[in-house]
Amino acid sequence: MKTLSELFSKFPLQIIAGSPIDAAINKITFDSRTVEKDDLFLAASGEYFDGHDYIDKAIEQGAVAIVGEREIENLPIPYIQVENARQALAYLAAAYYDYPARDMIMLGITGTDGKTTTANFLYEILRTAEIKVGMISTVNAIIGDEILDTGFHVTTPDALDTQHYLAQMRDAGLTHIILETTSHGWAQYRVDACNFNIGVITNITHEHLDYHGSFEAYRVAKGRLFENLGWIGDSEQGMRPLAILNRDDDSFDYLSRIAPVPRLAYAVDAPADIRAVDIRYLPDGIEFKVVDNYALGCCASSNMDSDGNMAAKINLLGSYNISNALAAFSAAVYGLGISSNIALKGLSALEKISGRMEEIDMGQNFTAIVDFAHTPNALKVAIQSARKMTEGRVIALFGSAGLRDKEKRRLMAEVSAEWADLTVLTAEDPRTESLREILSEMAEGAIDKGGIENESFWRVEDRGAAIGLALQLAKPEDIVLICGKGHEQSMCFGEIEYAWDDCIATRAALGKFLGVDAPEMPYLPTQD
Repeated sequence: MKTLSELFSKFPLQIIAGSPIDAAINKITFDSRTVEKDDLFLAASGEYFDGHDYIDKAIEQGAVAIVGEREIENLPIPYIQVENARQALAYLAAAYYDYPARDMIMLGITGTDGKTTTANFLYEILRTAEIKVGMISTVNAIIGDEILDTGFHVTTPDALDTQHYLAQMRDAGLTHIILETTSHGWAQYRVDACNFNIGVITNITHEHLDYHGSFEAYRVAKGRLFENLGWIGDSEQGMRPLAILNRDDDSFDYLSRIAPVPRLAYAVDAPADIRAVDIRYLPDGIEFKVVDNYALGCCASSNMDSDGNMAAKINLLGSYNISNALAAFSAAVYGLGISSNIALKGLSALEKISGRMEEIDMGQNFTAIVDFAHTPNALKVAIQSARKMTEGRVIALFGSAGLRDKEKRRLMAEVSAEWADLTVLTAEDPRTESLREILSEMAEGAIDKGGIENESFWRVEDRGAAIGLALQLAKPEDIVLICGKGHEQSMCFGEIEYAWDDCIATRAALGKFLGVDAPEMPYLPTQD
């Protein structure tokens, strides 16, 4: 058990007022409902609640000390005032668990789209290299053979959970950790004490502007990963930090300016240190060659051709996964010193990722694919990738979440009207907003790009019925893209999470369409 003074002994931020005492701390919490005897309660100002309003309740429930941002006097227990309580929480949580990130190599991945796929590519490479690796993603935390669910609709886990996972990983003997970091996670300082050695960007496109307020603020939040690389210097393991940047993405110039460490650029289209050429799209994946302009051939591979290019194969569909593979390859080979042979083998070891360009085949004469694409850019590249996979039409189905970035509703509908042949607009976590109004906003975007309702696009409130319609519209060789939910296991209507899985729903709809046995369509209130 730590004391309050021990938690603050290596605290890197300014203490405005108050003195940490030697009181033993049972646990740290920022939720007044969970406060127990001898807990440290951290009062942070949030989007909907202000923890300072619950200090009295925390004291009544037995809190032994309070950390907050406001100037408060005459509390019956010690009060430590800091400039930013959320950032303080990150360092206090790390101290509580004895700074686990300092004992491991930390690889951070951020970006709008492709984080989870890149993390999984990198995870497979490290496993192939027989490195003891763990991973914390927006889907789950993998600690050895244990897989922990991190929630329904999650961003980066909060600082307490993140440090707890890291401590479990350290105690399990893991040496390398892959951490998928979101803009919310960085803006709320959840991963500030994670001591990243390598930072990887996938891309920065339109998303979460409802929270960040502007694209520039969103980009700044993502950029904090790369600014943090310079805070720790060389690691205790003797490893120099490295930034892995996407030369094809508009974020490249900005991140190059702010990253205070060596940088490596990967790309498919632009000149870069690491490139992909000679790309071939196959029914079961993609083949390409990796061009090494960074190490000038020092990482020789048995897969090299006469020009020194390395042959690669991935088992995932979608042209954007080439970029994800290059990002993972670059971090492994040039950041960690893993041989290119091992890295290429690791890339090909990843069979699939649930809800990421996942094909659902029940014998139909067209292709049905479930994908997580839930941003305008992700939807566009998913449709463009589908174009390369068929001579038929592309039918896109998606929605747009309630209580989230409203601007992207029109943008996504505009993208689909422009790039897909047919579009089906439907529910995607409307929450407490009117689903009908959300679909109306999306329909306006489709119409602005020449869409004609009930000819080139349809509105169907029930997602199960919408999937059924999309399948009925399909002709032989067409591709039906069911986008927006991917791996997620629930859909939110009002304040209730209903169990929902797009893969199960698609199988249910295909079963009905084909007249074969299939799972039952999951229930949503729009069925009533």
